[in-house]
Amino acid sequence: MSTPLPPTPTMASWPQCAHGADPATDPVGCRGIHIPGHTARLAHLNDTDRTAYLTGLAPGADIDHRGTPFTEDLLSQLLATLTDPATQLPRFGTTQFEWAEFTGSAGFEEAQFTGVARFGRAQFTRGAGFDEAQFTGSAGFLGAQFASDARFGGAQFNDDAWFGGAQFLTAGKWGPVVCRDRVDLSGAVFRAPVTLEIAANAVLCVRTRWESTATVRVRRAEVDLGYAVLVAPVAVTAHPVPFTSGSGTVEEALLTGPDRVRVTSVEGVDAAHLVLTDTDLSDCLFSGAFHLDQLRLEGRTTLAPTPTGWHRKGIWPIRWTRRRTLAEEHHWRAQSAGQPPIPAGAPPEPRRWRTGPDHGDPAGTPDPDDVAALYRQLRKAFEDGKNEPGAADFYYGECEMRRHDRTGTPKTERHLLWAYWALSGYGLRASRALGWLAVAMLTTILLLMAFGLPASSLKQEATGTVPAGGGTVTFTIDKQDPKNPTKNRFTTKRFDKALSVTLNSVVFRSSGQDLTTTGTYIEMTSRILEPALLALAVLAIRGRIKR
Repeated sequence: MSTPLPPTPTMASWPQCAHGADPATDPVGCRGIHIPGHTARLAHLNDTDRTAYLTGLAPGADIDHRGTPFTEDLLSQLLATLTDPATQLPRFGTTQFEWAEFTGSAGFEEAQFTGVARFGRAQFTRGAGFDEAQFTGSAGFLGAQFASDARFGGAQFNDDAWFGGAQFLTAGKWGPVVCRDRVDLSGAVFRAPVTLEIAANAVLCVRTRWESTATVRVRRAEVDLGYAVLVAPVAVTAHPVPFTSGSGTVEEALLTGPDRVRVTSVEGVDAAHLVLTDTDLSDCLFSGAFHLDQLRLEGRTTLAPTPTGWHRKGIWPIRWTRRRTLAEEHHWRAQSAGQPPIPAGAPPEPRRWRTGPDHGDPAGTPDPDDVAALYRQLRKAFEDGKNEPGAADFYYGECEMRRHDRTGTPKTERHLLWAYWALSGYGLRASRALGWLAVAMLTTILLLMAFGLPASSLKQEATGTVPAGGGTVTFTIDKQDPKNPTKNRFTTKRFDKALSVTLNSVVFRSSGQDLTTTGTYIEMTSRILEPALLALAVLAIRGRIKR
């Protein structure tokens, strides 16, 4: 269980040094907190008092230097007094550096923070070095400003890592960091090109702002990009192997989640600049996102499947077509079916639709009209990426939502969609079209054998008159009217003729067989219906293999 980090205190919440205060120009003066037993901050103590304070510290001591400006030399003195002789590494207890100003290079490399570490609103003007640092408790950098490099290579966070509202002003590489719980970058601002490398159970980028290009390489985490602002291209990539830093491979023993990266939300994001590579989108919420048709999905993208196995709908057994679906469709179907909610933290059940965060509240669950629009935009994204099979599943999902939409889809259109679905799965299920083709051919054969083939081959008849006084004889040549046999209609010979007529109908050809009037209409109907079913089957196969 992560430890909640208290909000960053205001500058007026501690006794301030007030050194250099001037009623006219600077009524507050120095804002650094008092050193215990004194009325000044660390830098404003005389040499004797500063030495006494530093000498009294020991490795693992709790320190409080809120609002205190630190030069590089002053910080070095503090780190030296906290260095453990056994490990030669600085070790802090509970650490409070809120609103501190580090005017020189802040070198916390390999430091050990055994308590809560608070750097909220701190300013790092030259460089912040936290490479290989270890944070046992929560670490808070809420609203911190990094004017130069922010180095966290190989840093380990055993609890929360809070960077909400932090500002990163220069280009560079951030990480790799390992966090047992979550790395919170919500509201952070990246003003220059950056590469982030994060291994964690969760990465929160809610309302994070990227003003330049960025690559976010992630291991194992759930990534929430809700309402992030992307001014330039941003790529979120699942990193296939553990990260490396200056000391070698970064240890991931703190992490317990599966070895995959799950994006849980892109709500409210302008996706025109977003690239997702090798990510799991099974539970990703797309509602409210813009320009989803320009979203780029690279590598192996995983989406939620339909429920497995046979189910009952009324008195009829049904089996859901296997396809990739959006989380919003799962939420709507679970809501419509009246499913009980899945307990928090429980894995999804493969035989059921996944319930959403607003399950039980129809107003909070997207309806079919909304979901159809999401499928339509994402289908175009797949098509633009030359992934026709992937686009086919999204076209199927779009048609499914239109078929169930009772508000935005006219009734006649819904009836047509029902027929299109039943005959061929919207032109995407070859087996269904071929099944109906087999049924149509069998029906045609049976009807022809019963009513369409005459009892025997039709023979020509010649009739005429002979003039009494001789002369020209005139004959009229005609055929007998075809008649159905009164018995033995279903014979091998008649089956062979009926099969010939039916096979020719499938390829839109006339068989040339003599047929009864009923048989002629049967053949005409089959010559329209059966080629259409064959075309739907061919279209479905093409949709699955086209690139």
